[in-house]
Amino acid sequence: MSSCRCTPYRSTPLAIDAYHRVSDATLDHIDEYLEDLGDQIELDGFDVEYSQGVMTIKLGVHGTYVINKQPPNQQIWLSSPTSGPKRYDYDAEQKKWFYHRDDQTLDELLNTELSNIVGQPINILEGFNP
Repeated sequence: MSSCRCTPYRSTPLAIDAYHRVSDATLDHIDEYLEDLGDQIELDGFDVEYSQGVMTIKLGVHGTYVINKQPPNQQIWLSSPTSGPKRYDYDAEQKKWFYHRDDQTLDELLNTELSNIVGQPINILEGFNP
């Protein structure tokens, strides 16, 4: 089965207040999801900190993720101990943050990598509707 997307994502220019609204809502949702997850799992060194548009996800021996807003570029930046740095643009029509080089979305990457680390399925944007 092909992994090709028939409809590629497209970056949507946003008014600055719209960018802040959708990026804050996304990061708030991820923070809440991970805080709940932390209460359900046993992972030494697990900690989530979120303040002023910067989220740090500590996963003990598995490393640390940093997710932060980049208002001048209207992006969300991710630094992953597994896959490295990525810059995500927003597609307002599909309501997804995506990496333009491979069209993988922020939630797809986090779901895959975090599921592998915690040993259970993760759906980080479950129920999210910006």
